Amino acid sequence: MKAWKHFKTITYHHILVMMLCFHIGLYRQGLMHDLSKYSWTEFRVGAKYYTGTRSPNVGERNDIGYSTAWLHHKGRNKHHFEYWVDYLSGTRTYVPLEMPPRYFAEMCMDRIAACKVYHGKAYTDEDPLQYLLRAGDYNLMNENTRRQLQYVMEMLRDKGERETFAFIREVVLKGGKFALPKQ
Repeated sequence: MKAWKHFKTITYHHILVMMLCFHIGLYRQGLMHDLSKYSWTEFRVGAKYYTGTRSPNVGERNDIGYSTAWLHHKGRNKHHFEYWVDYLSGTRTYVPLEMPPRYFAEMCMDRIAACKVYHGKAYTDEDPLQYLLRAGDYNLMNENTRRQLQYVMEMLRDKGERETFAFIREVVLKGGKFALPKQ
């Protein structure tokens, strides 16, 4: 039963991300989004630790200290900022790289869809911003990527999907650079 519920949840998430990506013109990425979740490595963890209210990876992490599904997932899906961590040439110093615009845009759609899945009817356009602020990934995410993500999530909160998606289509995906307020 948990396997079926997990399947329905990841499929619903996939469909939401696909629809959101279509709104901003990322058709291929929308179709291909998170297909690794259907692989045995990720699906079995999802079925075992399914709760319906949070990522099953949290359950596996609490149980064994890390998540095999997450390690598999982040290494195959470029819309996760963790994919873009490498070490500097000639050193062993890890550095987060700035995400290319199309993967950044997909990450935004992914975060919105995840909040819609987990919050259901209680979802508001502020939820993705609150998730970002609570997550505390700042030291792992490239500073420009983090600032851009916060800017877009604040825009979503303040101006809604229509204006935010237009901004992503017309600014982010057509060059990727946009002026951020000084912090």
